[in-house]
Amino acid sequence: MDVRFLGGAREVGRSAILVDDSLLLDYGVKPGTPPRYPVGDVDPDAVVVSHGHLDHAGAVPALVAGDRRPPVHWTPPTRDLTRLLAKDTLKLQGASRGPGTGNARGGRYDCPFTRAEVARLGEVSEPHGYGEPFDAAGYEVTLFDAGHIPGSAHVLVDDGDTRLLYTADFNTEDQRLLSGTTARPDADVVITESTYADVAREDRASIEDRFATAVRETVRGGGTAVVPAFAIGRTQELAMVCHAHDVDCYVDGMGVAVTERFRRTSEFLRDPDAFLRACGHARFLDASTRDGQRRRIADEPTAIVTTAGMLSGGPAMTYVPAVAGNPQHLVALTGYQVAGTPGRELLETGSAELGGRHRRVAARVREFDFSAHADRDGLLGFLEDYRGSRVLVDHGDRCADFAAELRADGFDASAPERGERVAL
Repeated sequence: MDVRFLGGAREVGRSAILVDDSLLLDYGVKPGTPPRYPVGDVDPDAVVVSHGHLDHAGAVPALVAGDRRPPVHWTPPTRDLTRLLAKDTLKLQGASRGPGTGNARGGRYDCPFTRAEVARLGEVSEPHGYGEPFDAAGYEVTLFDAGHIPGSAHVLVDDGDTRLLYTADFNTEDQRLLSGTTARPDADVVITESTYADVAREDRASIEDRFATAVRETVRGGGTAVVPAFAIGRTQELAMVCHAHDVDCYVDGMGVAVTERFRRTSEFLRDPDAFLRACGHARFLDASTRDGQRRRIADEPTAIVTTAGMLSGGPAMTYVPAVAGNPQHLVALTGYQVAGTPGRELLETGSAELGGRHRRVAARVREFDFSAHADRDGLLGFLEDYRGSRVLVDHGDRCADFAAELRADGFDASAPERGERVAL
C-alpha cells in the first residue's frame, strides 16, 4: 500500500489522500480568494468522505464531472452536509444565477463543479453507519465515530496486508452535541490530524460557564451578545449551551439549514432529546429574514448565534456593525480565527473589515474556545494506543514539529509534504 498526500499535508485545508492511486480519502478546499484545491489530477475508483466540512468535502462534486462516477462512501449526515455546502458554494460564487441548465459557473473565480455535479452526487452516494465494513475499490473500509461533528468518521482501510487508520478531524472530549471518540481500531499505520497539537485547552465545563456568564451579564445589562459561529456543529452546540444555561437566543444564517439536517439524522447525536429541546428553546430565523429585521433584533437584549464564524460573511455582517459602536454589547467569538480573516483582525486590533467597510469596534470582544478538535492532551492520549504503529502527521500548521516531538517520545513518526507519496 502507498499513500499520496494531495492536500492537508503541513497545512490546514484541502485534505485529500490517495491510496494506491485508487481509493481517495476526502477531497477538500482551502478557503480563500481564490480558494485552493488538492494538487494533481485524480480519477479514483472510489471515494470515502470523513465528514462534512469544506476543508474535507468542499470539492467532492468535482469528482463526478464528465463521465466519471466513482461511488462516494460516507455517513448520512456527511452526505447531507456535503451537498448543502456545495449548494452554498455555488450560491456564494453567483453560479446559482446561471442558466437553468445549471452549467454556468460565474462568480469571482471558477468553481470546479456545477449544479449538475451536485445533483449527480445522489447517483453515486453510498451511505454507511459506524462499525459496518464495506468494500470500496477492493479495500475493506470501516467508519468509526470521530466525535468531531455529526457523522464525522475515522476511516479504517484494510487491504489484507496493511491496516491504515485515517483519523480525519476528531475530538476526544464530550460536547453537548456529541460524545468524544472512544474508537481505537487496530492499525499498522495512522494518519493523524494535528490541528491543536500545541494547545492545552481548559475543560469544557469551564469554557461553557465563562461563555454563559458573559452573555447573561451582557443581556441583563440591556446589551446584545452577537455570537459568530460556524454553521456546522458549532451553531448547534451553542444553541444547546444557551438552553442548558437558560439563555434566550436567536439562530440565523446557514446554521438554520444545518440544524434541520441534524433533526433528520438525530441518531448520530449524543442526546437527540436534549438537541430537540434546545431547538425548541431557540428562535430560528428563516431565509426570508431581511437586514432591517436583523437590525431590529440587534437592538434587543438577547443572544444571536449567527454565521459566519470568522466574520467573513453571512448575517454576522449585519449584526456586528449594528452593535459595534457600544461597549454595552458583546461579540463572542467561539472558534479559531484564521490569520487574514476579519475575526482574527478584530481580536488583534479591535477593528476589522465588516460589511464592506473597515470599522473600529467599541463593543467588547471575547474569545471562547469551543473547538471540536482534540487538543494536545487529546491527541497524545489517542496516539498512546498506537505506539507500535507508524504515524504520519497531517492537517496542522506545525506538522513537522509535532512529528519530531513524537519521535523524541519513541514513536515512528513523520510529516509528509504536500504531493509526497509514502510507501507503507
